[in-house]
Amino acid sequence: MKFGIIGAGNIGSIIAEKLVANGHEVKIADARGIKRLEGKELPGKKVTVEEAGIAIDVLIVSIPLHALPSIRHVLASVGEEVVVVDTSNYYPQRDNKIEEIEKGTVESVWVSKQLGRPVIKAFNNLLASTLQNEGTPEGTRGRIAMAIAGDDLSKKQIVMEIVNEMGFDTVDSGSLEDSWRQQPGTPAYCTELTKEELAEALKKADKDKAPLLRDRAIEKLSAPTSAFSIKDVVHMNREIYNS
Repeated sequence: MKFGIIGAGNIGSIIAEKLVANGHEVKIADARGIKRLEGKELPGKKVTVEEAGIAIDVLIVSIPLHALPSIRHVLASVGEEVVVVDTSNYYPQRDNKIEEIEKGTVESVWVSKQLGRPVIKAFNNLLASTLQNEGTPEGTRGRIAMAIAGDDLSKKQIVMEIVNEMGFDTVDSGSLEDSWRQQPGTPAYCTELTKEELAEALKKADKDKAPLLRDRAIEKLSAPTSAFSIKDVVHMNREIYNS
């Protein structure tokens, strides 16, 4: 398959690496311009954001929320048959407060509005380290699962197959309106769960509590004396998000 990725940060570059390793054709862009990629060793072909949307099957958007309006013109020229994937998570401390989201609009619903087209929500409920290092063959006992949300079942299935290739089980977490169940502050978020555990975690999510629990986790991680390993972070998330 042919992929375009807009966003060369941790998640975007890890996705690109795994796709290339699985034999896919990948173009990767930085929303701030191709010069930002100079000197960086990245899998796939470095391109402009406009080139990332040309002649592809899947477009993966992995950039900060405030940068989304800058690529809307790219989405306007991408064919309707192309699967558009949103990997984002909203953190007001980083993204500045977005009034609509603060008032209850689901993060990826807001993203879809900014981009001007439907998206599939994926790659957001695993830590970058988990995505890079914890993939295992299908059928492996204790295999970690990823939540996938969206309104188009056929496009969601394509994303599920890609994720399975990368080494993770998948759970259909419902429509895009339901994708809040895998956002920061919920039991499904960055807790390294199996398929069965993730399905239960999605059911247990509390939309009203999620922002408070998200901020509690950030406060703990940001403490001056904090020094957490990846496993520490996963354990902390499980403890806080299930409280």
